[in-house]
Amino acid sequence: MERREDRARAKEAPVRERTGEEKPAPEKTGPAQKKKRALQGVGYVAVVAVFTALLLGAQYALWFVKGVEVVTVLLLVFSYRFGVKCGVLSAVAFSLLRCLLFGFFPNVVLLYLIYYPLFAACFGILRNVLRRRVDLKTQLLVTALAVLFTALFTLLDDALTPLFYGYTKEAALAYFLASLPTMAMQCACALLTVFLLFRPLMAVLRRVRL
Repeated sequence: MERREDRARAKEAPVRERTGEEKPAPEKTGPAQKKKRALQGVGYVAVVAVFTALLLGAQYALWFVKGVEVVTVLLLVFSYRFGVKCGVLSAVAFSLLRCLLFGFFPNVVLLYLIYYPLFAACFGILRNVLRRRVDLKTQLLVTALAVLFTALFTLLDDALTPLFYGYTKEAALAYFLASLPTMAMQCACALLTVFLLFRPLMAVLRRVRL
């Protein structure tokens, strides 16, 4: 019985090769895929590193102007273009490395580590939901979300800083009221920068292939 089965298989093998039912996998597929993945990993790390440096430079260039910043639009576009992983990695690196420029303040570092990774993850997920669209409706949606997130940043700071330093109720209220003018300016800045720069920056980043 075994010999008959072997003969039957031997007869079927040439037929399968001619009809294309079975094709031996090329031996170099495994190493080639590993090499491709390694190169993609290196590419992602390089893009994240360059973009983190860009975020640091952008914040340092405008740190003396109250209420004016471009980190929001830059990180938003980067996360929307490259996804959650790249956006969150860049946000975490930016939040930690900025201490080298502005000093280590635990409440500020905690605020940044909560807010910016959450911000990047939101727009990275939105990228998948909207299938990377860059039309006018998408532009309006991301602009509205950017304004909401900007207001959330100030409100989160108004909650964390008084708790961290043990402010009294009166001091916490005064801190909150003092932050409102800056929050209004930051929201207006996010509205203008995201609405005007979202599509042009996306056009630039789409040229980066990984």
